[in-house]
Amino acid sequence: MSSWRYSGVYWPADLDMLQRVFDRLCDERRLAKKDREQREYLAKEVFQVFDDGTRDEGDLLRALTKRRRA
Repeated sequence: MSSWRYSGVYWPADLDMLQRVFDRLCDERRLAKKDREQREYLAKEVFQVFDDGTRDEGDLLRALTKRRRA
């Protein structure tokens, strides 16, 4: 199955991968569930990088890790 997205619709495999990336970044950044605003911002970042064309899980993690360090 392709990781291609059409008109705001994401494949279940894409959502699973995006959730794994989000969870890992939350752990790395030590964002607790109570840090709602920061978690929402991170979720938007994850989707934005994915929507911009970064579809590989490892590449997505690297891109978002670089963003934080920059």
